[in-house]
Amino acid sequence: MNRIAIVGSPGSGKTTLADQLGASMGLAVIHLDNYFWHPGWVETPHEEWVPRQLELLSGSSWIVDGTYSQTLDIRFERADTVIFFNISKWRCLFRALFRSVTHFGQDVQAKGCPEHFDPAFIKFIYSFPRVVKPKIDQAIARHSSNVAVIKFDSPHDATRFLESLRDP
Repeated sequence: MNRIAIVGSPGSGKTTLADQLGASMGLAVIHLDNYFWHPGWVETPHEEWVPRQLELLSGSSWIVDGTYSQTLDIRFERADTVIFFNISKWRCLFRALFRSVTHFGQDVQAKGCPEHFDPAFIKFIYSFPRVVKPKIDQAIARHSSNVAVIKFDSPHDATRFLESLRDP
């Protein structure tokens, strides 16, 4: 595993796993939120986002976290491993709300983008299994012959995975 793409709903644990894997494996970690969001929660235009990701993923080893379903193929074409957090929307909603409350006003996702309560974000997480998950499944199917796919159905799956890397 030298090029790992981590995808899943907001609040599923992508960023936490990316940081833990990066520390344990000595790989660079790329948090896509840091590059997509500009101060004030301004999105990067699509015509800039595609080349930016190509640039970010030009190295020979990395861990990238972020779903951004319109550009999954960019990451999956370059990855040797895809980790998909297939976590319950209720758990993800709870974790995202908890993050918003405990880090309210702090720049957690990206610089200049303070945590706040955003009903549209909550709606996005709620609809994720119906709207975004099928796009992830389709992208995985398109690339499954070239990448190893690891699916986590609970946070405990991620914990066991990390432990398995420490105790081969």
